[in-house]
Amino acid sequence: MADNTNNITGNTPGFSHEKVETSNLLMIVLILLVVAIGGMVEIVPLFFQKSTTEAVTGVQPYTALQLVGRDVYLREGCYNCHSQMIRPFRAETLRYGHYSVAGEFVYDHPFQWGSKRTGPDLQRVGGRYSDDWHRVHLNNPRDVVPESNMPAYPWLEKTQVDPAVVAPRMKALRMVGVPYTDEQIAKGGDEVKGKTEQDALVAYLQSLGRALK
Repeated sequence: MADNTNNITGNTPGFSHEKVETSNLLMIVLILLVVAIGGMVEIVPLFFQKSTTEAVTGVQPYTALQLVGRDVYLREGCYNCHSQMIRPFRAETLRYGHYSVAGEFVYDHPFQWGSKRTGPDLQRVGGRYSDDWHRVHLNNPRDVVPESNMPAYPWLEKTQVDPAVVAPRMKALRMVGVPYTDEQIAKGGDEVKGKTEQDALVAYLQSLGRALK
C-alpha cells in the first residue's frame, strides 16, 4: 500500500524532476550538457559544408599590406561601430549590395560579422570611394561626411608599419588554414617597407567585398 502511494504522489526514489529543481549543481550540469549537445548539432555540420569552408570565386588571402591594415582596423576598434555583415533583407541589400556569404570570410580570423551599425556596414566598401577619400576621412571624417560622429585617426598617417610583424602573422594564419606560400611570407616584410598604418588600413578597406559586387 505504501509503495502504491509513493507512485501516485511522484515520490519514487532515484532521478526525479524535484531533485533536478532543488539541486543547483545538478541543474547547471544538465543545462551545460543540453547546450553542448545543441551546439554540436548546430555547429559541427558547418565544418563539412563547402559553402562555409571554401572561398567564393575571387576571394584571395589578404596581401601583406592588407593584413597589416586589418590588424590596425582591429586595434583601433573599428568593429565596435562598423559591421561587415549585410543581412538578406531588402532594405540592407538595396543600400549595401549583395548579402554576405560565409565563403567571403574563410580567410578571416576572426571574422567581423555583426549587426552593430553606429556607422554604415563596410562589407562592400571596397572600390566605392577613392584612396584619397579614405585618407581624408581617416584624418578628419567631417571633411567628407559633415554629420559624422566618427573620431579622427591622424596618427595613422605618421606611423610607419613595422616589417618585422608581417611574417610571424602570416605564418600563424597559415597554421589555421590560410594558404600563404613560403615565398609570400618571405616577401611580406618587403611589401610593407616605407608604408604607413594609414596606407595599410586604406588597402584593407579597399579590399572588402569586391568578390560579390
